[in-house]
Amino acid sequence: MNNNEKSKNVLRDALLNTKCFSIIAGPCAIEDKIQLDELAARLKEMDIHILRGGAYKMRTSPYSYRGLGEVGLSIHKEIGEKYNMLTVSECIDINKVEMMSEIIDVLLIGTRNMQNYPLLEALGKVSNPVILKRGMCSTYQEWLFAAQYIIESGNPNVVLCERGIRTFENHTRNTLDLSAIPSIQFLSDLPIIIDPSHSTGSRKYIKSMTWAAVAAGANGVMIETHIDPDKSICDADQSVSIEELETIIKPIPQLRNIICH
Repeated sequence: MNNNEKSKNVLRDALLNTKCFSIIAGPCAIEDKIQLDELAARLKEMDIHILRGGAYKMRTSPYSYRGLGEVGLSIHKEIGEKYNMLTVSECIDINKVEMMSEIIDVLLIGTRNMQNYPLLEALGKVSNPVILKRGMCSTYQEWLFAAQYIIESGNPNVVLCERGIRTFENHTRNTLDLSAIPSIQFLSDLPIIIDPSHSTGSRKYIKSMTWAAVAAGANGVMIETHIDPDKSICDADQSVSIEELETIIKPIPQLRNIICH
């Protein structure tokens, strides 16, 4: 095992460890190699080692940008290896599980696929960590049962992600359920991370929701980040700049130290 593999195993173990805190950052969708390379370099300078990026996008509108597909995966793999970062990308199809498990380090299951049981069972046949987002209308029990489909199929490496639920409120994109953090920690032994980007749908709320999640005891956050957020071709309103990301994550160690003591 080379040094890069050892380093990735450390990051992987930390992501699955409920005593650790992981920061995942990157674009909603991979646009091109230059974009991802520049962003990854800046993230690595900030000591962020987990790079997210969408190659396949499940969109409400068929006219929205739906990703670069396998080309995007190849870019993601190349950049991840260049900067020795753990890669995270969404798997949307049972037929892509095996292929993606060989290219991407951590597979993400989005809200619309939380109860796609054949897909969950297929993820149980690989060893990659799986980040399972909560369905937008799902209860804690339904969410945990979905996780069990993966675990019972042979893969115990599951991380839960609260990404906001659908309520009557329409000021934010979704409603971030912070009570999910202590509830899930009471009901299970799985790590739980928060996605303040999709839950709020607006970059102006991501800082406060991230800090609130840290205070509530979350095991990590996943924040959509872009070199030039306003020019992002996917979810521009909820993407933050590198500079804004820095202000968001800087107090996290101190906040965690206060909470832990």
